[in-house]
Amino acid sequence: MSTPPHNTDDSERRKFSRILFDAHVELAQGEFHWRASLLDISLKGLLLQQQLPAEVDAHTPILVKILLSDNTTIAMSVTVAHQHHNQTGLVCSSIDIDSVSHLRRLIELNLGDSTAAERELSELISDY
Repeated sequence: MSTPPHNTDDSERRKFSRILFDAHVELAQGEFHWRASLLDISLKGLLLQQQLPAEVDAHTPILVKILLSDNTTIAMSVTVAHQHHNQTGLVCSSIDIDSVSHLRRLIELNLGDSTAAERELSELISDY
């Protein structure tokens, strides 16, 4: 049995800068709520430092809230992309305008390049 190529995932990594970012994340799916630690984030998704709890359906959207140090929250709806080595990759399926603005600013500050952050945001918008 052959394994499908992962070109999509590799190209997404190149297209969107992943920012190493240590933050607490609150997640919810239906009535089930849990917390996790964030490893990195991009305009396209995030990587958590844990596998999903057994109660979570990996095929159902998850609401994520990333708590920033200044009491700002980035909220998005995500789907599970992969789980490997006690890490879970989540892909953003929807995000509100305030959250995308906070996320863009976070990426801009970490890249130190507002042009690169703007280019990534334009790339994200063109994907939809």
